[in-house]
Amino acid sequence: MAKGQEQAAPDAVPTRIGQVVMLHHAGDREEARRRFLDLWAEIGEHGDPLHRCTLAHYLADTQDDPGDELAWDLRALSAAEELTSDRLGEHPGALAARALYPTLHLNLAADYDRLGHREAARAHLRWARGAAESLGDDRYGEGVRTAIGRLELRLGDDGPSADGPGFWGPPRQRP
Repeated sequence: MAKGQEQAAPDAVPTRIGQVVMLHHAGDREEARRRFLDLWAEIGEHGDPLHRCTLAHYLADTQDDPGDELAWDLRALSAAEELTSDRLGEHPGALAARALYPTLHLNLAADYDRLGHREAARAHLRWARGAAESLGDDRYGEGVRTAIGRLELRLGDDGPSADGPGFWGPPRQRP
């Protein structure tokens, strides 16, 4: 293997992420964070956007500090935004990454709320609600919509904004 090519084959990355997710769900948050960070170092800041989106999304959940969680959630959203329509043909899972938009924005809304940035929280909550319209009536879709509703109640959000963004979320410049 050439120098610098120690990275796992692209097909193995989602499996490796999934293995660490199971470790995290089993309760070993510290070890999961360490392994996720090792994977992040392998993938790199400019690695495959689908892999970075997925990894950053899960890495955020292992953070103890709300500011660190926000930073990882922002990385996840930024990587998801790199999955342009041209890129969708390269990854069968890229459409699934687009389905993460409601969750990505919901996580950001919760992060901003924990940090006391209520307006940013409300903006991301509106984007989450808009993106959730495309979700199916399955368990995932219902769970996301329920979580959006709970955060709406906590924030006192009064429904969709007439001047809100399009389906895919906010413009590149976020609050």
